Amino acid sequence: MMTDLSALKFNQLSVVALTALGLLLHTPWLLLMLGASMLAGAIWPKQSPMKAAYKALSPLFGLKPDVVAESPEAHHFAQGIGGVFLLASALALFTGLTGLGLALGFAVIALAMLNLTAKICVGCLMYFQYKMLRYRLAQS
Repeated sequence: MMTDLSALKFNQLSVVALTALGLLLHTPWLLLMLGASMLAGAIWPKQSPMKAAYKALSPLFGLKPDVVAESPEAHHFAQGIGGVFLLASALALFTGLTGLGLALGFAVIALAMLNLTAKICVGCLMYFQYKMLRYRLAQS
């Protein structure tokens, strides 16, 4: 399997920028749309709205594919977790739980920035721990 590192960076930058915009402008619908797009892309990677945005916008930004031999499953899992957090953030903001909504949104920003700057994907680490747990349970 192959992974395009340029697409991952584009996604991370998009998540940071759009989440920050949604939180700063108090527009939970933006978080809702982004979270739904991320979750849809995690469930159906070939129809990912984030991937479509990358393909459409990469020529404008001069982005070139940087494909490596790496399974994208962990990244899809991480994207799904981020999507769920953003959906929960939007729901909290819609229902007046502002502190919770902001905390969830800023957690997504922080984790995307950690991945972007230090190449530490917490969602990917969670995925690998989950796989290890399943393996150990199957061995018992």
